[in-house]
Amino acid sequence: MERMKTREVKIGGVTIGGNNPIAIQSMCNTKTTDVEATVAQIRRLTEAGCDIVRVAVPDEASAEAIGEIRRQITIPLVADIHFNYKLAIAAMERGVDKIRINPGNIGGRENLQQVVEAAAGRNVPIRVGVNSGSLEKEILEAHGGHVTAEGLVESALQKAAMIQEMDYHNLVISIKSSDVMMCVRAHELIRERTDIPLHVGITEAGTVWAGNIKSSVGLGIILHEGIGDTIRVSLTGDPVEEIRTAKQILKTLGLRKGGIEVVSCPTCGRTSIDLIGLADQVTELCSRREYEGLSMKVACMGCVVNGPGEAREAELGICGGKGEGLIIRRGEILRKVPEAELLSEFKKELDRYL
Repeated sequence: MERMKTREVKIGGVTIGGNNPIAIQSMCNTKTTDVEATVAQIRRLTEAGCDIVRVAVPDEASAEAIGEIRRQITIPLVADIHFNYKLAIAAMERGVDKIRINPGNIGGRENLQQVVEAAAGRNVPIRVGVNSGSLEKEILEAHGGHVTAEGLVESALQKAAMIQEMDYHNLVISIKSSDVMMCVRAHELIRERTDIPLHVGITEAGTVWAGNIKSSVGLGIILHEGIGDTIRVSLTGDPVEEIRTAKQILKTLGLRKGGIEVVSCPTCGRTSIDLIGLADQVTELCSRREYEGLSMKVACMGCVVNGPGEAREAELGICGGKGEGLIIRRGEILRKVPEAELLSEFKKELDRYL
């Protein structure tokens, strides 16, 4: 399906919407007041391929930390604000690139007006975020007391309209639910009713295992329908895992060009090396930002049954043996090395492509 046509919004050095690439987001799980830990995590996320990062701002101390965090990172920074409009203004005063608010819990129209005026003065985009757990009582009652896709869309558009009525249009919308198919339906409904860029995700998706499955299914459907300008995979775990999954979803759907595709065999009784550990290491290596400019396929195979054949189809390959393995380039065996040296020897060959 043709990609949804949305307006462009500039978030720091990243532009979303229009014909721009779909951006990948994550959120720190460190305390924002711990500047050192937060910056360290953001740098890890950046290395993994994160385009935009968000931090929680629940108090004045967190807002104070925004300025120092912003000075030490290279990707756009988003402040997540609830309940206290003054924190949104304080975060913008300290150089945040975007704010995420729910206009329904910011303290009334007068407070919202002050936030909008501060955003307009600095041209800071506002993300209007609506989750299935935060729907207004009147919307729930209008839909039989239940959270529905229609209710999520209604709430989001009402909140966006409040800001647009204040003559500010630098907006992003997110409508998230932990119910995958409800989330899909909500995005199908909203695409017909706005040209505001959409931040897409399955909220509260769960642990790395369960969350990856739910996010891959939900985001896969939504993105395949041409909906979405920026995404987040929400996981209970290391946020770097969110980036790896998001990149793989985009590459699998053909929505992100470049990067290294890693294929590996599922292992069997013939495998005589630690292929599972090796495949994890190869995948981590190939996902580093330094290799994002490479567009190639690499194979990590456990034995001689399918190994040589798969390696011939790949630019680079590892084919395991008994306590050793072969490094293969375009079907040609380069050398045989001990198992302990397979990763380092593979990296040497990979680095030749940089």
